[in-house]
Amino acid sequence: MPDDVVVPDKPVGRNVGIAPVADIQVGGGAGGFRAKSDDLVAMSVLTDEVAGDALKTALAGHKFLAEPDVLASALLNPSGVAKFEAAMAMALDGPTGLTATSAAIGLRGDALRATKLAYEAADELAAKGLDASRWMAGLAVASAPGGVVAAGLATGTAIAADVYANYDGDWQKWLVDHPGMVDTLIGMSPGMLSSLGVPVDLASTLDLLAATYTDGTADTKYLHTYHDTGPHNLRDILLGLDERNSPTNKEPSNIDVRIIKDANGNVTGYVVDVPGTKDWNAPWDPKSSNDSGVNIDAMAGNNTVLQQGIEQALRDAGAQGSGVPVMLVGHSQGGIVAAQSTNGLVASGYNVTHVVTAGSPVGRIDIPGNVQMLSLENKGDIVPHLDASDNPNTANRTTVTFENQTGTVGENHSIGGYRENPDQPQNQRVDRNYVAVAGQLDQSSDPSVRRFLDSTDAFTQGGPASQMRTYQVTREGVK
Repeated sequence: MPDDVVVPDKPVGRNVGIAPVADIQVGGGAGGFRAKSDDLVAMSVLTDEVAGDALKTALAGHKFLAEPDVLASALLNPSGVAKFEAAMAMALDGPTGLTATSAAIGLRGDALRATKLAYEAADELAAKGLDASRWMAGLAVASAPGGVVAAGLATGTAIAADVYANYDGDWQKWLVDHPGMVDTLIGMSPGMLSSLGVPVDLASTLDLLAATYTDGTADTKYLHTYHDTGPHNLRDILLGLDERNSPTNKEPSNIDVRIIKDANGNVTGYVVDVPGTKDWNAPWDPKSSNDSGVNIDAMAGNNTVLQQGIEQALRDAGAQGSGVPVMLVGHSQGGIVAAQSTNGLVASGYNVTHVVTAGSPVGRIDIPGNVQMLSLENKGDIVPHLDASDNPNTANRTTVTFENQTGTVGENHSIGGYRENPDQPQNQRVDRNYVAVAGQLDQSSDPSVRRFLDSTDAFTQGGPASQMRTYQVTREGVK
């Protein structure tokens, strides 16, 4: 940080409580299916070791059958030696002997490995089968005569029936009440395109859309440095993101880097806050680094101008090559870009260890296996459904879904920090939505949630010397 930078106090909000969310469910992570399947592998390795030890013991035991002293004693007690030889042979090579037991244990290890592979194959086939069924439905809908209603009924889907049975003229209410329809309709779109003679899947559809968008080159401008002790829990992490995202924040920054320092002034971690979409423009007309084109480009797996800006800001803050852990935190588009950035940042010398997303469609984005990712999704928020995919159930990816139905698209998707509470005195505020669930998860005993939170000490144990540096990322040549 330059010596002449003025370091003002960071604005601080006030909070007196949480508006609780309901039906919190946790998938993946340390307590998830894939983690348990990894336990099967670990158990199979242990089983192999036991089988090997049993076989070694059996082989060592055979030498007693031909032990010279035993054979010599046969001259004095032939019947006793014969009984000994028979009992020893049975113990070693009989149906329940050591050799057979070793083989049985070895087969059990093979069975454990086969079970893991079977579970994972079934999980993958189920996901691919769902994609294929949606693709076929889209093809049928676009190809069949008589319109969408007839085609939907003809393909056996419940799409048209559900729409016409439940739609009461309020599109917003219908959409937030049926967010899963977003998955279905987006999953159908490649099949509908294929009916026009363009054989595509969802990934190539995104590639085609991204090709219409000129992302450009990032111009990252450092703005200010604030005093900031950093987050102390998951709720604080979401509040920091909300502060960067808030329309009341008049600073033109669109990302910040929080430099976490311990009581001795040593840097222990970097936290990057990446807010969501600001400009809903046509993809072929680039605006800001938080515009709608970045959404498509990031979901297609491309390096976006916002991702470039994140790397430039981290380099400016001293994170590159330092080995200090980095956490990326993003809401909506910010979560997409945060997740998509992990591989590129790791390749460029940044020690990315954690990602937190809120209301982001990240199910189809690959994350390095050594990066811990926590994804928060309101069941009534349509945005996490935009990738038409569930998040992977892996040991390093924990997904928390919850119910917070407000009846509107915007409120269901909002971060939810520092919302006015009409039931409380003036100037008192209450957490809602994603901030609220974060506050509840701080008290959770779920093994996946606890494993994630317990691994974040580098970011949540900051001292008074910690700072927050703010940056404005724009496109070169675009105002």
